[in-house]
Amino acid sequence: MDIAKVLKLPLLKAGGVSALALAMAALTPPQAAHAAANATESVSEQQPTRGERRAARRMERQAQRQRQRVQSQRNARSQRSREAQREQRRARRAAEPDTERARPARRAERRDSRRADQRDDRQAERRAERQRDRGADNRRAERRSERGADRRAERRVENRRAERRAERQAERRRDRRTERRVERRQDRRAERRAERRWDRRAERRQERRVERRQDRRAERRAERRWERRNFRRWNRQAWRNDRRYSWRDHRWSNRNVFRLGRYYAPFRSHRYSRLSTGFFLDSLFFQPRYFINDPWSYRLPDVYGPYRWVRYYDDVVLVDIYTGEVVDVIHDFFW
Repeated sequence: MDIAKVLKLPLLKAGGVSALALAMAALTPPQAAHAAANATESVSEQQPTRGERRAARRMERQAQRQRQRVQSQRNARSQRSREAQREQRRARRAAEPDTERARPARRAERRDSRRADQRDDRQAERRAERQRDRGADNRRAERRSERGADRRAERRVENRRAERRAERQAERRRDRRTERRVERRQDRRAERRAERRWDRRAERRQERRVERRQDRRAERRAERRWERRNFRRWNRQAWRNDRRYSWRDHRWSNRNVFRLGRYYAPFRSHRYSRLSTGFFLDSLFFQPRYFINDPWSYRLPDVYGPYRWVRYYDDVVLVDIYTGEVVDVIHDFFW
């Protein structure tokens, strides 16, 4: 008889003896199982009692627990065997030479160890931070309570100070009112004095303005008179006949004084042309750099008004700087 067919038989209708016989039949050879099945058929004809049914259920639970225990033991053995195989593989990889296949495994192991260490470090830091936070919270609570007591004491002191301050302020207000009245009187007097001073200063300013205008007008009149004056009364023969201005003798005894170096004309393409009186020069030829500022060093007479002694190449020219007219000329004056 097949074991599966035996297990499909209804156990609830059979008694304890039939259940025991079926269990034995499942664990015995086929001939014994066939004999047990015949015995069960013969016994099943009898009516089972309540106690027999309870015993059958108990035995069934015990058999189920036994099967579960056996299965768990098998699973544990298989798990241990797999772990042992894994350890063996790791040991073989570690014992093998450094190959491309063994490097990733070692890298993974090192990475896993680093991650585990980092995880442990983070957990330890979190625990320390929690402890520090708890201690900080306790200290904060203590400080809050201390600060609260200090604030209450400070408030009491501040209230007393505020009362005294209010009394002093009231006294100061009274004093300020009296001081303001006195200051207003003094300010009015000072304003009157300042107005009087301002009026005097304004009168003086006006007088100064009038004086300046008059001075400017006088200066303008003098300038106009000076401009209208005839400066053409230059006498060429008068200074030439004067023995004090014997420039030739002075040049003969002081040759180096009359050597002024090369003359640079204001125009690059300009060439020398012999000038005479009545000729009009361009203003670039009698710039300040061409002036002879010390005529006496060359035994030339001093000039006045708009006249200036000017160097023109190796000549000396007396020019009216207002008009540019050549009034007097000495040719070949410099070496």
